[in-house]
Amino acid sequence: MASRYAEVAQAAPIEVFAVVKAFTEDTHEKKVNLSIGAYRTDECKPWVLPVVRETESAMAADTTLNHEYLPILGLESFSTAAMKMVLGEDSAAIKDGRATAIQTLSGTGGLRVAADTLFRVLKYNTFYYSDPTWGNHRMIFLHAGFTEAKQYRYWDGESRGLDLVGMLEDLGNAPANSVILLHACAHNPTGVDPTHDQWKQIAEVIEAKQLLPLFDTAYQGFASGDLDRDAWPVRYFADRGFELMITQSFAKNFGLYNERVGNLVIIIKDPSLVVAVRSQVTLLVRGSYSNPPNHGARIVSTVLNNPKLFEDWRECIRIMSSRITAMREGLRERLEKLGTPGVWDHITSQIGMFSYSGLSAAQVKYLVDKFHVYLLSSGRINICGLTTKNIDYVAEAIYDTVCNGPKE
Repeated sequence: MASRYAEVAQAAPIEVFAVVKAFTEDTHEKKVNLSIGAYRTDECKPWVLPVVRETESAMAADTTLNHEYLPILGLESFSTAAMKMVLGEDSAAIKDGRATAIQTLSGTGGLRVAADTLFRVLKYNTFYYSDPTWGNHRMIFLHAGFTEAKQYRYWDGESRGLDLVGMLEDLGNAPANSVILLHACAHNPTGVDPTHDQWKQIAEVIEAKQLLPLFDTAYQGFASGDLDRDAWPVRYFADRGFELMITQSFAKNFGLYNERVGNLVIIIKDPSLVVAVRSQVTLLVRGSYSNPPNHGARIVSTVLNNPKLFEDWRECIRIMSSRITAMREGLRERLEKLGTPGVWDHITSQIGMFSYSGLSAAQVKYLVDKFHVYLLSSGRINICGLTTKNIDYVAEAIYDTVCNGPKE
């Protein structure tokens, strides 16, 4: 009898992990990895935040802690503190009891619980995501059961900025009760965020069309170094009275990538409905992963609820965001000094970890083949992969690529 798995087709590789594998196997002495979305120091090393080390040491010495299961919806001291971090201490939604929070398996898990709730409980079936967006958004919602996946225009390749007119037109054509995935800050992959005035225009259309906004918040504090600035769009929508969802990840801003620390915030108009909604989410989580892990959530909870540790952490995110800003400025300065054809001011006008360089897939291949500089075929650059030691090499490689490589 033939194997029951004989007809299983080989799935296409996930690009970012395939690129990392190719980089790892490359023996070239000047190779540079600008692909995977993780912070790196100027020595191109992962950084365990000092405040995280300190908190973990205290946890290890605390004999009252154990490894018992958390509740299904997670560590309440974490989820409540995370909710206050994104909505603000003075949030009316929190004070009125209209906001509730659930610990999830990082941002990805938060999106999946949100999608399951929207599809299975609210019976929504249509979702919109930006063109382009993070590569996992579409898959998460389709795996949750949604069948209507649509895009709204976002990236303007000519200006290398936001296509606001196209975005508003596409949202204006969306059917009522469509779920609209929005990046709270540091849009992945473009690094292009709407201005406050543009966010207000986006909110007007979403409100008029009775759409449901879902904010993916993966970079609060990490983007600009300012928690309040990065949370402005979310707080604006919440203060306008929207019913909405917010997913939070603490992978980037705490450096807790493999601890899978996330949170899902749901804001509801009627506080009397919160208990029922939480009960339905409880069943969804129970049938999925049962309950979330403790270690990373307790680290974040400890830091967010301790004033001294909180200030220490805020200094850490300022250090990370400042290094990214310095690398953006350095790359633009070098490209312009070399006389690289084109306009490169988008590198510094974009924000966060990623820059949509404007390089084509063919040019990316040229960069990889000739210079061993690895990035995604979309031209997305992880600015964190730049260091004071490799930035000149990368700038010269891009200059050569634009001048002598493929033109399309």
